[in-house]
Amino acid sequence: MSIIRSTAKIGVKWMTTALVALALVACSSTRPPAPAAGSSTDYNYKIGPGDNLSIVVWRNPELSMIVPVRPDGKISAPLVDDLNAMGKDPTTLARDIEKELGKFIRDPIVTVIVTGFVGPYSEQVRVVGEAARPQTLPYKQQMTLLDVMIAVGGITDFADGNRATILRASENNQQYSVRLKDLVKRGDVSANVDMKPGDILIIPQSWF
Repeated sequence: MSIIRSTAKIGVKWMTTALVALALVACSSTRPPAPAAGSSTDYNYKIGPGDNLSIVVWRNPELSMIVPVRPDGKISAPLVDDLNAMGKDPTTLARDIEKELGKFIRDPIVTVIVTGFVGPYSEQVRVVGEAARPQTLPYKQQMTLLDVMIAVGGITDFADGNRATILRASENNQQYSVRLKDLVKRGDVSANVDMKPGDILIIPQSWF
C-alpha cells in the first residue's frame, strides 16, 4: 500500500509540475513578438559611472587629462570640482566644463572623448536566466539580439529559448516574446530583432 501511495504522490507531483509548465507556456504565448526593427538612428551615447573620459582643453595642455567617472556619476579635473557627468552626452559635458573653466581662463574650448564604455545603468542591456554567461552589457547603436547572445556565449542546455522574453523599460516595461532557440540553435535569422537601451532579456529554464 505504501508503494502505491508513494507512486500516486509522485504522479500528482508530476502532473502539478506539468500543469504549471503548460500554464507558463500559455501565458508566454500571449505576449506579442518583439518588433524586428527597434533601434533609433539618432541615439546618442550617455555617460555613466565607470566610463573613462579624455578631456582636451585647446591651448591648455596642463588642463587636459583622462579622468574616470566616479560611482556617484561625477568627475573631478583641474579647476573643475565634482561636476555631474552621468546621463550627459560628451558634447553636453564639454559645454558644462567650458562654463566651469570660463571662471578662470578666457574662452576655453573643450572636447570630451569617451575612452571606456559602460554607460548609465538605465541604458545597459541585462541578460538573466539560462544564458551561458548572464551579465550586463553596455548598449551600442544598432545592437541586435544576436549580438547579445554572442556576447553572453549563447544559451545553456537547460534553457527554454523560444519562451524567452524582452522586458522593454523604454516602453513602460512592455514584455515581448523572442525565439532564442530558433536564432541560436537553428540559425534562423528571422528570429533576430533589434535591442533598445535598458532592455532586459529573460531566458527561462525548460521544464522538460
